[in-house]
Amino acid sequence: MDSQEVVIEAKGLTKKFDDFTAVDHIDFKVYKGECVGFLGPNGAGKTTIVRMMYCFLPPTEGELTVAGLSVHTQCREIKSMVGVAPQEDNLDPDFTVIKNLTVYARYFDIPKDVAVKRADEQLKFFQLEEKRDVSIMALSTGMKRRLIFARSLLNQPQILLLDEPTTGLDPQARHLVWDEVRHLKKQQVTIILTTHYMDEAEVLCDRILIVDRGKIIEEGTPAELVKKHIGEDVLELDYDEKLLPTLKEAFPDARFEKLGDRMQIFTDKPHGVFEGFLKEHPMQNVTLRKANIEDVFLKLTGRGLREE
Repeated sequence: MDSQEVVIEAKGLTKKFDDFTAVDHIDFKVYKGECVGFLGPNGAGKTTIVRMMYCFLPPTEGELTVAGLSVHTQCREIKSMVGVAPQEDNLDPDFTVIKNLTVYARYFDIPKDVAVKRADEQLKFFQLEEKRDVSIMALSTGMKRRLIFARSLLNQPQILLLDEPTTGLDPQARHLVWDEVRHLKKQQVTIILTTHYMDEAEVLCDRILIVDRGKIIEEGTPAELVKKHIGEDVLELDYDEKLLPTLKEAFPDARFEKLGDRMQIFTDKPHGVFEGFLKEHPMQNVTLRKANIEDVFLKLTGRGLREE
């Protein structure tokens, strides 16, 4: 991201459903050409934030502008310039694959011949050419996800909202989607991404906002967040009560976390401190790995399961 042009801005953005506050007075900015990831547990408010961006849900309080346009008063203009791949499957089951795309293109006043050309290009890229004339009902879940992404690009948007775009995709299809996101970033398309795949966020996002219980609790680049909250490396090993005193003496400032019969040790000491310890204390079933965004996410939001 080179530009400092603000494309999306929220001030005090709030969404309530009766007595439940899904999004709680949040502020953020998204700049032109960057990919910003919204991460959070189920029910944290991520999808609600995205739905307010494309005017699917009206905010209860606060301001939200997209390309300088207010979601309160300029929804038609916003919808015309934004591409959306929603989390839910909202394809028309009565239409074929190609007709789903060409009918959708009419909402943007795209001429029919142009719509067919763009649709065929997207079907080719997302490897759906062979399904061009089949019913939506005949598609697998992964094919539907790819088609929803393809549809979001028909109006050649400069702002793209992707709500869990790779859920249900196999690894090959996920990487296909990643390639397209990278290509769009090079074209200075501004992208909002929600995902439960931490590796996806780490690979694609210039900046990450972690959302929990309707609030933004942390933000930064993936590297900044990992360095700030976790450090360089993580040591994973079998839990052994007899070994604990030795470990705590070697790493007095480390954070220890027990996970069933395994233990993780997090330290902000420089890369290599764990290797030195393991040379002096060889042991079985040890994993030494680089710290990552998933470690940050679990530290900040906890390991307990959340209901939708």
